[in-house]
Amino acid sequence: MKKELLMASALVTTLGATSVAHAVTATMAGGMSVGVEFESPDSGTDTNNVKDLSNFNVSLSETTDGGTTISTSFEMLDEGALATDDDNALKLTFTDGSAVELLNAGNASSTHVVAVPGAGGEQGITGTSTNTAPGDVDFAAGSTVLGVEWHSAADFLADGLKMSASYSTDSGAANTTIATLTNSWGVGATYVTTAGDTTVTIGGGVADGEISNTGTAADSDKGGFHLGVSAVTGDLTIGVGYGDGDTFVSSAASAAGNGNNTTVDGSVLKAGVKYVTGDITLALGMTAGESKDGDFGSIGTTEDSSDSTSASVTYAVASGVSAVLGYTSVDRKNNGSTSTLDGTAWYVGATMSF
Repeated sequence: MKKELLMASALVTTLGATSVAHAVTATMAGGMSVGVEFESPDSGTDTNNVKDLSNFNVSLSETTDGGTTISTSFEMLDEGALATDDDNALKLTFTDGSAVELLNAGNASSTHVVAVPGAGGEQGITGTSTNTAPGDVDFAAGSTVLGVEWHSAADFLADGLKMSASYSTDSGAANTTIATLTNSWGVGATYVTTAGDTTVTIGGGVADGEISNTGTAADSDKGGFHLGVSAVTGDLTIGVGYGDGDTFVSSAASAAGNGNNTTVDGSVLKAGVKYVTGDITLALGMTAGESKDGDFGSIGTTEDSSDSTSASVTYAVASGVSAVLGYTSVDRKNNGSTSTLDGTAWYVGATMSF
């Protein structure tokens, strides 16, 4: 028995030593936001809600003897309900600085969205609506998990230029009455330059994809473009972005055909400014989206719109700890009529990150 225990101990020790010796490099990051949101809809009752949000990200990487870095990551989010696991692509970064992402690669158009400053906080007007006005400039870019994305090295073709291209395809499963994206492609580029004391970033992308279903109107698509620019001068950041294109909303279909699958033709404009003074960050952002939606395969005649303005003040209390005061005003219209999801919201909370 003593010999068996010694052998078992040696085996565990050996396996443990082997796993440590061959372990990839792991880095962790995450944060926790806790606060109270106060909503005042134009139609309805004022409410207040506790916002308890957390995220935990693990990045894994290792470099081969040939100099190629193999990396991936995963993220766990807990937004007060079920925790979700966000699996990312397997990425190979080569010695020349170029890279390829395999599986879950996403769309290259989205990779080059320019970050537009926006307000902090977790405020907003909640509710159910059929409003399809987009809020993100890359709303027309999509992908499936069976995809690949290539990234150029820095200073590709010109100083300050980076480019990406992607393609994804479907799993080969049979079509259903619920519309799904079957394949996609995308290209994007980002150019960074300086003008005096100002750093200017220009980015844009184009994407397209095909949609399949077994309904009678299967000729809808998903695709469009976006373009953005930001300028950073010292502690001041200004940015603007625009996106235009087509997308779709899939829904349970009726036995008669394509049911509630919806085609959306939309556009969105985003703008924002951020200023840092000492431990205080002031931010202001606005989003104006509009769309026309209709039965799958056709465009509607009446317009949805969603306009929002947000502002926030963030104070750095200590290293990794920030206090946030945020405000948002929302004005929506659905098919030309005033929405019940208009109103204002406040948020007071704190964020701790590592």
